[in-house]
Amino acid sequence: MNSYDYLQVALYIAALIIPAPFLGRYMARVFSGERTWLHPVLAPVENITYRLSGVKADREMNWKEYAFALMVFNLMGLIVVTALQLWQSHLPLNTQKLPDVPLLLALNTAVSFITNTNWQAYSGESTLSYFSQMLGLGVQNFVSAATGFAALLALIRGLVGRGAQTLGNFWIDLTRATLYVLLPLSILFAVLFTSQGVVQTFNSYADATTLEVQKDAVQTQQIPLGPAASQIAIKQLGTNGGGFFGVNSAHPFENPTPFSNFLEMLALLLLPIACVAMFGEMARKKKHAYAILTAMFVLFFVGLATALYFEHQPNPVMDGLKNFEGKELRFGITNSALWATATTAVSNGAVNSMHDSLQPITGMIATFNMMLGEIIFGGVGSGLYGILAHVIVTVFLAGLMVGRTPEYLGKKIEAREVKLAMLAIIVPSVLILVFTAIAVVTEMGLSSLNNKGPHGFSEILYAFVSASGNNGSAFAGLNGNTNFYNAAIATCMFVARFAVIIPMLAIAGGMAVKKITPPSTGTFRTDTTVFIVLLVGEIVIVGGLTFFPALVLGPLAEHFLLPSAKLF
Repeated sequence: MNSYDYLQVALYIAALIIPAPFLGRYMARVFSGERTWLHPVLAPVENITYRLSGVKADREMNWKEYAFALMVFNLMGLIVVTALQLWQSHLPLNTQKLPDVPLLLALNTAVSFITNTNWQAYSGESTLSYFSQMLGLGVQNFVSAATGFAALLALIRGLVGRGAQTLGNFWIDLTRATLYVLLPLSILFAVLFTSQGVVQTFNSYADATTLEVQKDAVQTQQIPLGPAASQIAIKQLGTNGGGFFGVNSAHPFENPTPFSNFLEMLALLLLPIACVAMFGEMARKKKHAYAILTAMFVLFFVGLATALYFEHQPNPVMDGLKNFEGKELRFGITNSALWATATTAVSNGAVNSMHDSLQPITGMIATFNMMLGEIIFGGVGSGLYGILAHVIVTVFLAGLMVGRTPEYLGKKIEAREVKLAMLAIIVPSVLILVFTAIAVVTEMGLSSLNNKGPHGFSEILYAFVSASGNNGSAFAGLNGNTNFYNAAIATCMFVARFAVIIPMLAIAGGMAVKKITPPSTGTFRTDTTVFIVLLVGEIVIVGGLTFFPALVLGPLAEHFLLPSAKLF
């Protein structure tokens, strides 16, 4: 690495940290029902939305009602997105006359987008019409992110509430997250992306004449187009990650310039970091919020430093040259490693290089980031409520160490909260290990694998880690468009998403009714270096070491075979 590489990383981190407090404060005002500078324009739209949908703005929900509304809304989204794909040949804006999507692939894609995963077992430009992309996937990019916001807001209200049994109103939280946060930012970033050359058109695909001549005939190439810029904006800001084109943000029409690359990386982490600042504002515990953010950055920087080091090392397979395989030359090694670390630290999954071609240890870092449960920064809302499960366990363990009842934000942590938090942590881990084991010992799991040995194992492991972490990125050597993988990955995505949300809402409901007790000399502080160390340690031990045997069989084994130039 040279000085320009270090400068790029420093500028990126600064661009993330500087706006976070301001955006977090703005979001806290929005979700607290306070007036903001956008209210003169958007408040009438919000009120009309409530009137048309029959939502009573003054009615609040308990945790069961909140969870029921959340699940019904997402199940309705699942039905609509599946139907749009199954009938897309009969719907408008299908300029390429694309056929209907097969049932299992349609169902897998619908589950993927309602769960904010955006796993894609297809190439968007050859499978989905403009109509399906916009009305189906584009809408879910907004509302799946807003669902994460809503679940987080309910949890925050439960943690800081003073004896109330209600957690707010799901429909109001969903509307405000979409209208006041996601939509304005998406418009801003869409304009910026368009200025850099990201395509935004409803025209049919273009035919270009190439320099190739076969049998005295000039050859042509079809250039895919579409309304991409508007969807790239929300895919990044909403930690969705699904690409309009098959190769995602490695495609020159999705990510044409170094500046567009920087903007997309900025959008990857902007809202997840701002959510932590919002939590500090709403809980009136800024020091505690920034302690959590520090723990996230510690984990992120360790992974980033490791990825950068190994990607800049000579590759013996390439006669000692650096590893440019699978990378876009216009971005280079540093931007590719930085993006790979960021997109797996947050549950986004967008890529600007092929993760299948990363050095084994870099691929392990990307996998391990997701194995932790997508809580380093995580998805919009989901990253923070995910790490708060670890915070509850950490506070409980600290209480055991000092021999007193653990408290968090002035409320006692009891067996119910710890059991629910552990359920939210363990379920994704079980899904990953069980489905990976099934895939590696059955013909249906191995039949679509292009690589053997530890790298092939890593491809299968990465797929289920990505699905269960609601990330959506992939090691491209595995063809996920088979009946087995469409069904298995859809199961992982759906269960992992809602088996975390529901326990966290249950925790919110239980904590909401508890009284706040004033801190004493025996209270374990959650805004100190000791807390940060304990939290990072608990995350690595509880969330990470579960997978150590699997990592040994995959990327670590491949790393130690790399000096012999062994390929698989």
